[in-house]
Amino acid sequence: MESGWCPSGRGLGFRSRPEAGSPSNDAALPGASDIHYVPLVMNIEITPKKSDGVERLLQISVPIETVRAAEDKAARRYATSVRLPGFRPGKAPPAMVKKKFADAIRQETLESLVQEAYKEVLEREQLKLASQPHVHDVKFGENEPLTFELHLEVRPDIPLARTQGFRVQRTERTVTDEQVRDQIEQLRDQRATWAPVEDRAAPGDMVNVVLATADETGAMPEGKPYPLVLGAGQAIAGIEELIMEARPGETVERPVRWPEDFPDEAQRSQMKTVRVTVQDVKRKTVPELDDAFAREVGDFDSMDALTKAVRDDLEANAERETESEIRQRLLDDIIGANPFEVPPSWVSQLVEAYGNAYQVPESEKEKFAAEFRPMAERQVRRDLVIDTVAERENLTATEADLDDRIAETASKRGADPGQLYASLQKAGRLKELERSITEDKVFKWLLERNTVE
Repeated sequence: MESGWCPSGRGLGFRSRPEAGSPSNDAALPGASDIHYVPLVMNIEITPKKSDGVERLLQISVPIETVRAAEDKAARRYATSVRLPGFRPGKAPPAMVKKKFADAIRQETLESLVQEAYKEVLEREQLKLASQPHVHDVKFGENEPLTFELHLEVRPDIPLARTQGFRVQRTERTVTDEQVRDQIEQLRDQRATWAPVEDRAAPGDMVNVVLATADETGAMPEGKPYPLVLGAGQAIAGIEELIMEARPGETVERPVRWPEDFPDEAQRSQMKTVRVTVQDVKRKTVPELDDAFAREVGDFDSMDALTKAVRDDLEANAERETESEIRQRLLDDIIGANPFEVPPSWVSQLVEAYGNAYQVPESEKEKFAAEFRPMAERQVRRDLVIDTVAERENLTATEADLDDRIAETASKRGADPGQLYASLQKAGRLKELERSITEDKVFKWLLERNTVE
């Protein structure tokens, strides 16, 4: 027998049992849940084929004596549990049982030996696994030792010899009057109203149009409806100009040249006949920037109060960005001074998680993975450094830290701490909060030992 597989979610198991040798309808074979692996004296031979770094490859050999002992145990267990026609349960002759269920007994023997050998490898080699191991190149011949390769990823050893004496630059961010005005304009735009007009559309108007483009033969297909906001980049400039030539209910048709920077290179600079029917035009009206607007936005008595709140919020956000940048620069320096490997599977898992979060189409996942992988590896390194410092300096968030943070947040919100805790717990966000507290404690420790200029 020669094969390879990945362990199942329950450990170093098998994906499926072979059909060959399965019992007929007049016999019952124990299910996987009935299997109880009995520890054996393994005396296995472990030969490292790759023994440095986070990826390890070990050649495992189980001696023939251990294989035979495991087969005998599996056969005895089958003899006490299977049913054969003409015999009461457990009373069938062992030799008949072994012959009848030879393949199934051998498969169970293989599973139990691989499981027990795997446990012994971990114990003898003192390995801290980073991911699910893989079994490859299994050789299990008659009257021969069992051999297989075990591919493992182990947690990296991160000594962090240097975490102090670094100097990082602070980038000051100043909130300008223009930024404040832009933010207020966004608030104003969110409360705009749209009303139908009979005029020709203008930039900024919302239109519903039926649009058709002639094909290569000059035939004009049936148009399709599109909602557009003119000037928002939702249509090429030539089509927007055509739309603005018609009033609601009118149809216009003429050639339009596609732009030279059109995403589809084959269509760049092409001249195509376009037909547009304008169904309706809506124009936006924004509220006046007065005290009434401020009260509508929130609990503000005047525009001055709203403007101050917007500036304070932008300044707080700028400070958070600055602090985040300082943290990242400091971590980059520490990682640069303390190189270490990261388990490839951890990076792949993070890439996959972000791909799912961003709902990346299957056809684009390979490209996304190639582009995002350096960022994912950087994130893994960042987390490993934080975890190492937290563990080494006893900075991991405690229950008391969590309670204090929740009480502080509840006080700011005017909420009940118990209710806030229950809400966070229900949403599954307590671990996220614990992580945030741990990171804050780690960076406080690091910043006390390094210089920010």
